[in-house]
Amino acid sequence: MRMAIGQIVEIIYQDKAGKITQRKIEVLGIRDGRIRANCLTTGSPRVFLATGILAWYPERGRRHA
Repeated sequence: MRMAIGQIVEIIYQDKAGKITQRKIEVLGIRDGRIRANCLTTGSPRVFLATGILAWYPERGRRHA
């Protein structure tokens, strides 16, 4: 996974409870398998586990899985 700090990406995310959502996020930091981000979908700060990201793609670009 090659997300960069400051990059805006769309993710398909599965949380610990198994719920799958699609979100647009701005990456603020990446460390120890966690992505700290502003969730542009909800307007709130979030931390996403890298293992929960099922697919992602840059705001403009091709899809990664």
